[in-house]
Amino acid sequence: MRSDPQPLLSAKTLQGLQVAEARYREIVASGGWPTIPSGPSFRPGDGDRRTSLLARRLSVSGDLSKSNGGGLVSALQNFQLRHGLRVTGIADRQTIEALNIPASARLSQLRTNIARIGELSNAVQSAERYVVVNIPDFQLEAVENGRVARRHRVIVGRLDRQTPIVGASVKAVNFFPYWHVPESVARLDLIPRLRRDPEYLRRENIRVLRDWQGEELASEGIDWRSPKAANLKFRQDPGEWNALGLIRLDMPNQHWVYMHDTPMKKLFKQRWRAISAGCVRVENVDDLTAWVLRDVPGWGRANIDRVLASSQPVDVALKAPIPVRFIYLTAWVDGSGQVEFRFDLYGRDSTGGQVASMSGAGQESGGPRLSP
Repeated sequence: MRSDPQPLLSAKTLQGLQVAEARYREIVASGGWPTIPSGPSFRPGDGDRRTSLLARRLSVSGDLSKSNGGGLVSALQNFQLRHGLRVTGIADRQTIEALNIPASARLSQLRTNIARIGELSNAVQSAERYVVVNIPDFQLEAVENGRVARRHRVIVGRLDRQTPIVGASVKAVNFFPYWHVPESVARLDLIPRLRRDPEYLRRENIRVLRDWQGEELASEGIDWRSPKAANLKFRQDPGEWNALGLIRLDMPNQHWVYMHDTPMKKLFKQRWRAISAGCVRVENVDDLTAWVLRDVPGWGRANIDRVLASSQPVDVALKAPIPVRFIYLTAWVDGSGQVEFRFDLYGRDSTGGQVASMSGAGQESGGPRLSP
């Protein structure tokens, strides 16, 4: 996770990208960089015949240079860090795939993201505080007075339930929220599961309703294979089992997606975190909540902890809504001037060759529970 205070949506990021674009233009004009043949993973210095090609490749991109020192292993680790890969110093399959993305595709990626940042920066430049979720980086920034105050790992939508681009504002915080199961999740996930496992409702404390304002129905005797089942509504009781976890940041928007906690916190340790049904799950969301509620009288960290210990639903309105943007950036420049690239998670860059396979990246499971 980055530690520099430069926000993604800033003039400095845009300027850095423009400088990088000029440099990559020169790289492309000079013929790009060499391709590393596929094969077994190798560590520089192990005697693999591809080591000299790797050195040339990292030299062209600037990862290996006299100024940064550290040798070839250090240069490879720097490359892995810049591309959101596991930093091992080993040229494994995913690293070789990233190394072999053509310089022309990276140039196109830079240009695509220059246009994105140029459009997005205007949306938040006047806000004293705002939150940005960068979907391909699985990361959230809480920005204050032009500097990043906090960063959090996040979980975003899987490939068939993509997290949308969103412009909204956090208007309230819901402690111990109910989860009103979205119709899409009920239709595509919950009802098919109930056909196999009717006891799932009881285990997960999910109630069946005739409609959102209607009576609660006994689930026993409901024919889950009947077309009428699709008209039923489902609501999960508050608690540690709730798919929203203990906290939801209420940010009304047309897509009905939110930022929230999760009972499946171990998933934040995964590098590939595109496993939700579209909402954004936030690691250490209580810390983000303390930042969000900072200006609300009576809602310091001690009071937040007291409410969390009480297990009682509480809704807190913000004095001033905090703008939120869910964005899609696959390239940027950090505060040190280093160019960062990320895998084009949803294939939105359209760079032709940039969207390579992620070597099984989507194979990790989101766990047995349904989730937003």
